[in-house]
Amino acid sequence: MSRDAILPVRGLGDRLTGLFWRHPGLMVALMLALPLGWLVLVYLGSLAALLVQSFFSIDEFSGLIRREFTLSTYAELLRAQNLDIILRTVTMAAAVTLGCAVIGFPIAYFAARYARGGWKALFYLGVMLPLWSSYLVKVYAWKLILAREGIITWATGATGTTPVLEAVLAIPVIGGVSLSTSYIGTWSVFVYVWLPYMILPMQAALERVPNSMLEASADLGASRWQTFRTVVFPLALPGIIAGSIFTFSLTMGDYIIPQIVGSSRRFIGQAVYQLQGTAGNIPLAAAFAVVPIVIMVIYLTIARRKGAFDAL
Repeated sequence: MSRDAILPVRGLGDRLTGLFWRHPGLMVALMLALPLGWLVLVYLGSLAALLVQSFFSIDEFSGLIRREFTLSTYAELLRAQNLDIILRTVTMAAAVTLGCAVIGFPIAYFAARYARGGWKALFYLGVMLPLWSSYLVKVYAWKLILAREGIITWATGATGTTPVLEAVLAIPVIGGVSLSTSYIGTWSVFVYVWLPYMILPMQAALERVPNSMLEASADLGASRWQTFRTVVFPLALPGIIAGSIFTFSLTMGDYIIPQIVGSSRRFIGQAVYQLQGTAGNIPLAAAFAVVPIVIMVIYLTIARRKGAFDAL
């Protein structure tokens, strides 16, 4: 004599669990729906609106936006004053990236190869600590440091190295009346603010360099410089490129540092801020904003081929 098993009544939770188990793709889709919706509507939507407005133009008489497709706004970017802004921004971004790489590499190398235990924790604390303070506070603090009456001028006077400072400020193009009104000062603040974004990817890439490869290089008779040039640097290059993605893009888009520290010559970020605010020329501001996007798309394509994303 058989007896049928009596199963408990399945609730809504049990049915949903069974449904997700049979269709795992459905659960993934539901989990990603909200963040992807936010990304598409807010982030990609704003970029699409920016791109569309860059193809509009401004009526020179009324100052109103003419919502007709035209390439005249992009043609304005080729004017001497606008092209100068683009070249100045790209040059500064490249100089900042190079400075961060040169300064950050020894720090990252020491942390990856020699720092252990408490020293490793101290390294992370030292690198991350500047990121915990206010961005504006750091920039204004540097303006005071670099000013003519600042601590650097006082230190050079106390050590008798004022002629060296004056010689640096006398360098054409990058010099100025004081460090706080020169490209040297602007570059210094950029390097200080973005340096952690370069150090951490380089340190992660250098930690992946196996000791066996360094030992093999030494066994084959390579000098330290040869080992660095043929083993360490090629393996660390993806980390350097990964860090440069941050430093290069952040420098191109920043408008606060050049406005507080530096000369009156504008960068792309300042041009976008002033054109859409004071001037009311939204199409030209949008066209200027598209320039860093195009540059970074090209740069990211090259970085991907170099394996930089593996070091992020």
